[in-house]
Amino acid sequence: MTVEGFEGRLDRYLSEALSKTRSFVQKIIEEGNVLVNQTQVLKPAYKVKSGDIIKVVIPEPKQLSIVAQDINIEVVYEDEHLAVINKPRGMVVHPGAGNFENTLVNALLHKFRGRLSSINGVIRPGIVHRLDKDTSGLLVVAKTDEAHVKLSEALKSHQIKRIYYAICEGVLKEDSGVINAPIGRHPVNRLKMAVVPNGKEAVTYFEVLERFDKYTFVKLRLKTGRTHQIRVHMSYIGYPLLGDGTYGRAKNEFGVEGQVLHAGEIEFVHPITSEVLHFSAELPEYFLKILNILRSKKQ
Repeated sequence: MTVEGFEGRLDRYLSEALSKTRSFVQKIIEEGNVLVNQTQVLKPAYKVKSGDIIKVVIPEPKQLSIVAQDINIEVVYEDEHLAVINKPRGMVVHPGAGNFENTLVNALLHKFRGRLSSINGVIRPGIVHRLDKDTSGLLVVAKTDEAHVKLSEALKSHQIKRIYYAICEGVLKEDSGVINAPIGRHPVNRLKMAVVPNGKEAVTYFEVLERFDKYTFVKLRLKTGRTHQIRVHMSYIGYPLLGDGTYGRAKNEFGVEGQVLHAGEIEFVHPITSEVLHFSAELPEYFLKILNILRSKKQ
């Protein structure tokens, strides 16, 4: 292909020209599959200009080797382009090191008979965004590459509205507020995230729904979607999520293991039809049980 009317990064140009995500394009560049003016280019940031001739070899997609499993999952919405899933607490979204079964992806492969976008490869087919293992609730899955690209762009530009509900330790004084603090890898423990000066922009809005003696029931909205963002931000301001042993206290009076966090609402523009879609999922039973115990103590 010949570059026309463009000057800038190679990965940006190819992402637009091929209708692929930036991460996909960066990978094929770094793997040596792109030539500019007959010279192999390995840097995604390489500057191209009008008149440059680019040759791209897109590797054949690998045959999916992740096993499809008949695992019951709740499909809130489905059409030929995408699906919205209500993920249960305790389920990992996609296979990873030492964990290649019983994930949401295993369930999706069976449910949709492999009809999932290929953009994120063998391990994460169809996965546009993730939820932590112990976070329940709604996430959108792409069935086609076109839908995946457009949903990823909407996510990156903060056009997908995501509402979460949580119980945090301590009693928040403000009725509402915003946490604007950059998040990156923890400087010591690389398995954790933290608020760090050189981190990526991270913005979380919170609203108090109910106060208890030692806890607060909160509603949270994400502007950005960094790894563990809500958990890190709430811990950072001194109100870690109940049950979050990574960023707060592991032991608690309810015996709950893992953060009490639920992705309760999601809203976005359909990537193909342009219809505005809004979905909600009720709080899971364990969450409601804790709320009922706290409410009974107030009486």
